[in-house]
Amino acid sequence: MQTWQLPEHIADILPERARQLESVKEQILALFRVHGFELVHPPLMEYSDSLLTHIDTGLSLKTIRVPDQLSGRQLGIRADITPQVARIDAHLLAQNQGINRLCYSGSVLHAKPDGFLTTREPYQTGAELYGCTDTAADIELIDLMLKSLKTGGMANTILSLGHIGVFRAIATAAKLSDSQSNQLLAMMQTKDREAVRALATSWQLDDIWTNALALLPELYGGREILQAAKQRLPQLSSVTQAIDVLEQVCAAFPEQAIHIDLAEVRVDNYHTGLLYAAYAPDHHDAVARGGRYDGLGAYFGRSRPATGFSFDLRVCGEYLAASTRPEAVRVAVADYTKAIDKINELRGNGICVVVDYGVADNSGSLKRLVWQGNKWLVQ
Repeated sequence: MQTWQLPEHIADILPERARQLESVKEQILALFRVHGFELVHPPLMEYSDSLLTHIDTGLSLKTIRVPDQLSGRQLGIRADITPQVARIDAHLLAQNQGINRLCYSGSVLHAKPDGFLTTREPYQTGAELYGCTDTAADIELIDLMLKSLKTGGMANTILSLGHIGVFRAIATAAKLSDSQSNQLLAMMQTKDREAVRALATSWQLDDIWTNALALLPELYGGREILQAAKQRLPQLSSVTQAIDVLEQVCAAFPEQAIHIDLAEVRVDNYHTGLLYAAYAPDHHDAVARGGRYDGLGAYFGRSRPATGFSFDLRVCGEYLAASTRPEAVRVAVADYTKAIDKINELRGNGICVVVDYGVADNSGSLKRLVWQGNKWLVQ
């Protein structure tokens, strides 16, 4: 094995791509800032208990664990920044009883890739809003998500909406156990209506609940799906409330392409209500995901309503134009000390100045800093 080889689904980011990603990162963080979101930098590693690995099966499988040689406790390398931000809101910012708007951008590490073409080291970027139960907060975050993706080169996105509350209301009414609910949650992702029906039938559920569960994989499409859901699903108050929330979101984005999927009930245990995602042309999976996760902070000592989204900044690189290296000015190594004041002036104005050692390099610069007419000039 070559010592320079990296693990599977792990890759270096080379200069052109790195310039591109850092540039779009700056723009997106600036966008977050003008919308009132404050930047936080949670640590890459924490005690594994703090990363919710023991209460979220999906997250647990993604988390890499190592022993801490200082404390003897188990450490986890973060696989998701959202729980860390919930900890910050619940504990470090507990003095604020109102709304906290927080954002972040940093690497996470997955034990296994989510798919054949995905990296194990996404550059997770996102925003979270704590302290508001109103659907208007979800709408604010969805709007910010779409603006962020547009900044990252993805203008023609499709907004996908779901609501975990629909499934959970039916599961509760049918008196399903946690184990049964989890089996159906996984099955819903495949849209296999007959498999859902067969499993529900084997549990001898009442027909009304068996039919409702088997119907969910069919309830996907455009905005008209919500009317069909109202007519065909059981008249449970929680189902009605969930559909009302979805209708409010649809009304807030009249010009946006929207896809409704009531079987979109992803396996993150901490999500509690509205689910939203964005899809871009020619991409195999969602380019951003978010949703409501009320009460997650209770694990850290303060239960708070919350909604937020995140995406892998690396995906933006696939949609952005190639980044060119800034043009540089060369200065001969023999002149460097004598020209230092001019060099500092140029660099202070954002102009790249490189030292010419007389050896070929990759700067590609044709401009030079020379002494002429008793002053330093760029030629």
